[in-house]
Amino acid sequence: MAKFGEGDKRWIVEERQDGTNVHNWHWAETDCLEWSRNFMSKLFSNLPLLDGEGGLFIKTKKVDKVDGEAYVNIRKGKIIPGYELSVTLSWVGEAKDSAGKSVQKVDGLVEIPYISDENADEDPEVRVSVQDEGPIGKRMKDAMLAKGKPIVLEKVRLYVQSMAKGGPAKDDLEAKKVAPKSNQSAAAAAAPATPVAPKPAVAAEKKKKAKEGFKTITLTEKFSCRANILFEILMDDNRWKGFTQSNAKISKEVGGEISIFDGSVTGKNLELEEGKLIVQQWRFGSWPDGIHSTVKLTFDEPEPGVTVVKLVHSDVPEEDRYGNATVVENTERGWRDLIFHKIRAVFGFGM
Repeated sequence: MAKFGEGDKRWIVEERQDGTNVHNWHWAETDCLEWSRNFMSKLFSNLPLLDGEGGLFIKTKKVDKVDGEAYVNIRKGKIIPGYELSVTLSWVGEAKDSAGKSVQKVDGLVEIPYISDENADEDPEVRVSVQDEGPIGKRMKDAMLAKGKPIVLEKVRLYVQSMAKGGPAKDDLEAKKVAPKSNQSAAAAAAPATPVAPKPAVAAEKKKKAKEGFKTITLTEKFSCRANILFEILMDDNRWKGFTQSNAKISKEVGGEISIFDGSVTGKNLELEEGKLIVQQWRFGSWPDGIHSTVKLTFDEPEPGVTVVKLVHSDVPEEDRYGNATVVENTERGWRDLIFHKIRAVFGFGM
């Protein structure tokens, strides 16, 4: 992840004299670190975690530290969050007897060493420590892990979801969405009325709904090898493991199942034509339930030893199940960096 303020200047707009970034066409970058600290503080200050179960009472005290970086990029109205944070918060526990009398109080820490946009679909590691390692302190720590940790993770998810919606840039984005509509309404009111031919509204609406929220990725890549060899690499378990350094299980039969990148992507073969065509159904585990995409790879060998692969990856959702609007960008980058470029590097097929 690029550090805040170190993006490519060709894509990040410098401040204009009139303060305008029309329709957010260029990158508009907002530093979210201080906002993240305030957000975390509200989430974790005096948060009850256990209220009397087993005679134990546990709550957070405050957020001691939020380190790292956090920002939101917005381009053409699309929100692209970026963050790598470590969070430390303090907690206090109290054991009481059956009469409600305090027996012992203990203090502890919760450390979340890595909250990242790259792992937004996974719960981060949570470490719990206690100052008193005696019997009551151990009970407190065990209760904190069993009962408190799920609540902490739930609050972390709220932060992830809020960043996916724009964080502190959300209000500004909404205002910019409303402004053009208002201008368009005024212009429409001032324009003279002209006859408009009736349109097939129902058909147009169905077509719009079919495409809304999904994108198609198209790439063309060239390799210094025969087409049948590249086809075999993409359909072979062991070679997938070799160039991705992850587990893979790939059927070579039409209708057979596939599982790659340690099970993060699953699907099945739809069409196979050796050395010429691979069509598969792909689904990422972080996508909303019921969504499947289609991968089509066509192989052309314009001259012996040179293969051109054309990828069309259709029905890719714009957002994952957590609201992160980086699915298309991450998927395209994965094809380039984790598949095509790795094949060239590992098998020596670079042009």
